[in-house]
Amino acid sequence: MDIEKILKYALEREYEGKRFFSENAGRLQNAAAQSAFKAIAEEEQRHIDFISAQLAALNTGVEAASPELPKAGFFADRAESQSIMDTVAEAMVADLPVLRMAYLIERDFAEFYEMAARKAEGKARETLEMLSAWESGHERLFKRMHDKAFEQYAQMPWGG
Repeated sequence: MDIEKILKYALEREYEGKRFFSENAGRLQNAAAQSAFKAIAEEEQRHIDFISAQLAALNTGVEAASPELPKAGFFADRAESQSIMDTVAEAMVADLPVLRMAYLIERDFAEFYEMAARKAEGKARETLEMLSAWESGHERLFKRMHDKAFEQYAQMPWGG
């Protein structure tokens, strides 16, 4: 397994994720959902910085210092504790497709990192497992947000 290729691919995906969340934050109608997307875009930037540091370390042969990153699931846990999803669901029906896409992006990230981690060893495996855990937290958050909003939608009379 070529860890450099894996990290370069991961870096490209993280840039795409950041772009998706940044661009769609302004399109969402619900303020709490906008806030969640902005926060995830910032977290994706931290992932970009982390992966970039890992790539630089590979090229120099010096172990990368681990940047200060929140523990896996930090953002999702915070959203849950602040009841973001309770305030979001009622006004997010129009945002369902974007929430679904956010969930799928994060699920793809988590699966990619998990698959790569199974093939890696040592520090590379730890790094990929950590990235998978972070993305899994995002995945769970957006899945819950989508499902809660979809529940509201399913109970609406036809025609809104």
